[in-house]
Amino acid sequence: MKSGKLYLLPTPIGDRPVYDVLPALNREVMASLDYFIVENLRTARRFLSRAAVGRPIDELRFEELNEHTRPEEWARLLAPVLEGTNAGLMSEAGVPGVADPGADLVALAHQQGVEVIPLVGPSSIILALMASGLNGQSFAFNGYLPVKQPERGKAIRFFEKRARNEHQSQLFIEAPYRNVKLFQDFLTICGEHTRLCVAVDVLQPDQQIMTHSIARWRELPMPEMQKRPAIFILG
Repeated sequence: MKSGKLYLLPTPIGDRPVYDVLPALNREVMASLDYFIVENLRTARRFLSRAAVGRPIDELRFEELNEHTRPEEWARLLAPVLEGTNAGLMSEAGVPGVADPGADLVALAHQQGVEVIPLVGPSSIILALMASGLNGQSFAFNGYLPVKQPERGKAIRFFEKRARNEHQSQLFIEAPYRNVKLFQDFLTICGEHTRLCVAVDVLQPDQQIMTHSIARWRELPMPEMQKRPAIFILG
């Protein structure tokens, strides 16, 4: 039996109209699917309703894949695909497989010979890098820094040294309620000539994307970033 395909379905960041940020082709693919593997059931159902896929949402099958999913459950999630059903993998926001637990299922799909098809959509990581003015030829996404000191300070110094010596942009995310603390740590620990980009609420009407040296940031008012999704880049 020929296996189905695993489509990686981006979801918009924030509440802008779906097809302001997604191409029409995505609607065609989503409308063709009966089976969705999603990070959050409620968010996924709401997104598909907004996306106007032309299908009653209650007729679709959903399975959750998130940080609570045990590795032994991955095979069960992929089983319908191996039996010939096409599936859509959706992150909570942004693109599946990038800073997202869906990467583990994608890896299993490759092991099982399933065709994996990524669709176009927004990634705040790439959008922030594009707008930062920092090196887009060599960069690394490092996810979350340690929360506590001295581990956080050591990590910031390590990545700052890499940015300086290798001219490699270093990207980070943080839980929105800890953004201010991370920003303050960058200003305290990093050298004055290091550049820092802060990208807040990317793709939203009130987005802010600013790049300055640490010395300049110390002179400026702090951007409004508390409880707002943000990307930080050292360069």
